Amino acid sequence: MATLKDIKNKISAVKKTKQITKAMNMVAASKLRSSQANMEGFRPYARKFAEVLGSLAERAGEGASPLLVPKPDVRTIHLVLCTSDRGLCGGFNTNLIEKAEAFMKEKAGTGIEFSFTTFGRKGRNWCRKVKTPIVSEHIGIMGTAVKFNEAATPGRKLVQGFLEGAYDEVYVVYAEFLSMAKQVPVLKKLLPIPPIEKAETDSGSVDQGYLPEHICEPSAAELLGEMLPRNVFVQLYSALLETSASEHAARMLAMNNATKACNDMMANLTLVYNKARQAAITAELMDIVGGAEALKG
Repeated sequence: MATLKDIKNKISAVKKTKQITKAMNMVAASKLRSSQANMEGFRPYARKFAEVLGSLAERAGEGASPLLVPKPDVRTIHLVLCTSDRGLCGGFNTNLIEKAEAFMKEKAGTGIEFSFTTFGRKGRNWCRKVKTPIVSEHIGIMGTAVKFNEAATPGRKLVQGFLEGAYDEVYVVYAEFLSMAKQVPVLKKLLPIPPIEKAETDSGSVDQGYLPEHICEPSAAELLGEMLPRNVFVQLYSALLETSASEHAARMLAMNNATKACNDMMANLTLVYNKARQAAITAELMDIVGGAEALKG
């Protein structure tokens, strides 16, 4: 049985751990507020940008830009993997990596080659571990306020690689922020730019929806040539904002659970400590009573 000093040291260590987890919870909550505000402010812009370009592209046809034309034979796929730089956020990074792994296994039998652009140290380390080619890596930007140029610079390389034939398809894997307790890994195609989505009606027919007739100056084809690459930057920046907010929410939840676990451990250890102390007091009393009885005899 552990001595009173050992139990007391364990209680002291758990208290210090609780202070750390509580402080990290508060830091994550502070960072989450700013990240969530940036993400929610950018969501309508990204959604409307994709909607307008999708409408223009549908009217102009696939021939309006090579960024809209799917490759007839897909041999190389490039994945943009968005993870965090630091750990202590539960299964956040594991879920994102598993999403990328599942996609690679799905395409494994077709002889497709994969390469990666990584945002975050955890994704970079995983790519090195499985020996997957890394075209570019971006470390140290996920824990801070993400800037648009941090998405535009690698976005230009993605567009250039697609146009030059280095990549036949480009996907991004990121965490979509749904709520404080739920962040879902998402695989989204960036290139070739997918057509605008059409929802199905109750009768089973495809709802064409309202596609506004945009008056373009210059022509729609010229405008698409300039704006379609920017759409890649916008969607990539949106994915980084979503991942950043999801990371802070996941870390906040993980640290909250760790703090509760520390409270439970302290309660259990205190109970053990009290029992051990009571046993020690009882043993001392028995020794005193036994000694007194021996003196009387």
